[in-house]
Amino acid sequence: MADLNIKIGDLHLKNPVMTASGTFGYGEEFSDFIDISKIGGIIVKGTTLHHREGNDYPRMAETPSGMLNAVGLQNKGVDYFINHIYPRIKDIQTNMIVNVSGSAIEDYVKTAEAINELEHIPAIELNISCPNVKQGGMAFGVTCNGAAEVVKAVRSVYNKTLIVKLSPNVTDIAEIAKAAEANGADSVSLINTLLGMAINAEQRKPILSTVTGGLSGAAVKPIALRMVWQVSKAVNIPVIGLGGIMNWKDAVEFLLAGASAIQIGTANFIDPTITMKVNDGINDYLNRHGFKSVKDIIGALDV
Repeated sequence: MADLNIKIGDLHLKNPVMTASGTFGYGEEFSDFIDISKIGGIIVKGTTLHHREGNDYPRMAETPSGMLNAVGLQNKGVDYFINHIYPRIKDIQTNMIVNVSGSAIEDYVKTAEAINELEHIPAIELNISCPNVKQGGMAFGVTCNGAAEVVKAVRSVYNKTLIVKLSPNVTDIAEIAKAAEANGADSVSLINTLLGMAINAEQRKPILSTVTGGLSGAAVKPIALRMVWQVSKAVNIPVIGLGGIMNWKDAVEFLLAGASAIQIGTANFIDPTITMKVNDGINDYLNRHGFKSVKDIIGALDV
């Protein structure tokens, strides 16, 4: 078996396969299907400072080769997570990572500060695709200044591995990544969902209650792959690739493009065992091609 170990900041992953926030619950939900401790890292659903009900239904729609979602970060807040969820997941023998979201910088800071105290949460993933309510609803992650401001503020209170999840709905994602790196990010993960919409032609109405939502699934993979390649050439910190990874071959392509690890999202809804299949597929690929370590193929694209 090849060496699949990877390091992201101070985070040691037993393999490069992670799960994407919002697609794997808190991990427990999949324990009937697989041994979840064999996953490199589990990123739990988005957590905010206060309870959020999320958006009105309908908030999910199937599209060709993908899906739209507008769940709206439904969760019970960080205090509920600490008191009720954390005790249940803290002893899972893998990296349990919390995705942190907010609508103001103070929200991010207070949430990160609270999670920093949890011994068995070794990292957070900062979702900067959230709308900044104090700036008229523009997402933090669509400008270099916005990204820099929130990352710097969180870095000042959070002393474990800080992963920053980048929005693809920008002109130059590499510049945003560099701003995150310059202000203390240990890693960047990309891409978050692309803005899309679906229409019911018979009713002449949008399918989602919010009109637009986030597109994920196989349809976004070529864009995600291109952005991971661009960002990996622009920063010196590890890149975590995600977006349309549906099988082991997709995962290998992201590693070749420069990702040090990958996240599986939408595919979890189709096959709850997909993480194990992708991990086995990466190992088989390395063996077939004579690579001793997964590190040997990171960024090994022959351009």
